Amino acid sequence: MLTKISHIGIAVTSLDANIPFYRDNLGMEFAGIEEVAEQKVRVAMFQVGESKIELLEPTSEDSPVARFIEKSGPGIHHIAYEVADIEAAIATLRAEGARMIDEKPRNGAHGTRIAFIHPKSSNGVLTELCQAGHERI
Repeated sequence: MLTKISHIGIAVTSLDANIPFYRDNLGMEFAGIEEVAEQKVRVAMFQVGESKIELLEPTSEDSPVARFIEKSGPGIHHIAYEVADIEAAIATLRAEGARMIDEKPRNGAHGTRIAFIHPKSSNGVLTELCQAGHERI
């Protein structure tokens, strides 16, 4: 079902304050910034090998990322795994008893389709399923 680690999402209070560390200090390839209005975040993507680092900046105080930062502070927010068929992956997980935050895929950054597994089903780790879209970085 899983094909690779797609990305690790890191919650930050400011993209502008954090981009230089990943781009300049760590030398990651910066792929740009995108706003995902549906999720109330701005994301900055960095390529590292076959995987990505996704910085998440909330655009609203009521966004899930803003609530995460309020509760836990900035840091690792989620891990995302790429799947070839997100609907099939959701169906398999549900059939096996996993609790899903998203029963149906929604739109993510870079044309992806995403769905989150509830942390109670994945040992406290917010887990994202990610089906690649037409835009690949």
